Amino acid sequence: MKATRFISSRIFSLSKENLSSTVMKIAMLSIALGIAIMLISISVVVGFKNQIKDKVIGFVSPIQIQVLNQNESMEETPFVYDSLVKSRLQLPFIKSIHQTANKAGIIKTDSEIQGVVLKGVDKDYNWDYISSNIVAGSLPEYNDAERSNDVIISKIISDKMHLGVGDDIRIWFVGEDMKARGRKFSVKGIYETGLVECDERFVYCDLNQIRRLNGWENDEVGHLEIMLTEGVDIEEANNIIYYSIPTNLLSLTASDLYPQIFDWLELQDMNVVIIIALMLMVSGVTIISMLLIIVLERTSTIGVLKAMGADNAFVRKIFLQRSRKILLVGMLIGNAFGLGLCVIQKYTEFIKLSPESYYLSSVPIELNLWYILMLNVGTFLLWVLMMLIPTMVINNVKPSKSIRFE
Repeated sequence: MKATRFISSRIFSLSKENLSSTVMKIAMLSIALGIAIMLISISVVVGFKNQIKDKVIGFVSPIQIQVLNQNESMEETPFVYDSLVKSRLQLPFIKSIHQTANKAGIIKTDSEIQGVVLKGVDKDYNWDYISSNIVAGSLPEYNDAERSNDVIISKIISDKMHLGVGDDIRIWFVGEDMKARGRKFSVKGIYETGLVECDERFVYCDLNQIRRLNGWENDEVGHLEIMLTEGVDIEEANNIIYYSIPTNLLSLTASDLYPQIFDWLELQDMNVVIIIALMLMVSGVTIISMLLIIVLERTSTIGVLKAMGADNAFVRKIFLQRSRKILLVGMLIGNAFGLGLCVIQKYTEFIKLSPESYYLSSVPIELNLWYILMLNVGTFLLWVLMMLIPTMVINNVKPSKSIRFE
């Protein structure tokens, strides 16, 4: 056994009833709580951001292509999805392209009225996201040969308008001549995504219905939804698409279409930074206080070691060696506690949220090994550097003044 390790094992003892042992237990608890809180914060925020982004992208697709104009209303300007556009979108990272169109309308029943946006889709539309959120009924089947009256409404609209699967609804539209026109549809299914801003607005219908209401040709669309292959950066893909399509068209990402949601998500990063900074500071001050108290309590021992020929580096190593062990033990306890809570929440969802406020029904958790490793390594190195501060006192200890003979 090395001399520094042997001496440090005698100086640092958690079993003895003295001030230093109490301080070490408090420091270990502070380290464990600090690491646990930081791990939980990162796991929650990463999970929260990713789940919300997946919801928005699932609703509007990663990238949309529409006509370049100043039209801010829900009445879209159509364009022809012809061979020119198709040829320019033959890019390796594009998984699929879907023709869609939006049109504003009003659902009116005997007792309720609700403004909605009809989202017209065709037979090739990717229903993966909506199908995973169907709570009643089933998906409609559309084809090019005829117009279908089947629609899918959200649970929010269903509850507010007192509609169920199989019910007929009438949706009213205002044409260019400012005259109201009503169309009868049948509720085929009900979905619930938790993304309130979209759930309370969108009704899925046959794209041919939108074309007929607007007087469009069969090859005209309101916008194109671009699905990307997995792992592709959306912003980079959007830049390539933007410069590939004709000049009369514009490509937009999901964050461009819903900036308020993505800006809100970016603010969550600041919350995590503040929490991590506070935990590092509080736990770091506790570590410094612990080591400083131990150094001051062992002043006589330091004087004896120096009188026997030990230099400052040797004595400093004694205190740092055991302190690092306490730090590691505290971090292991904190990791076990924090990750344990995260795993329980991930698979049981016992902590609930209000979907109206947070878009999710429970606290989301995403355990990312890379984030966990970076947090632990970075925190360990920072706290070890902070330990050097109290050991500076060792340089000022003089054997002639610190040794006491009794």
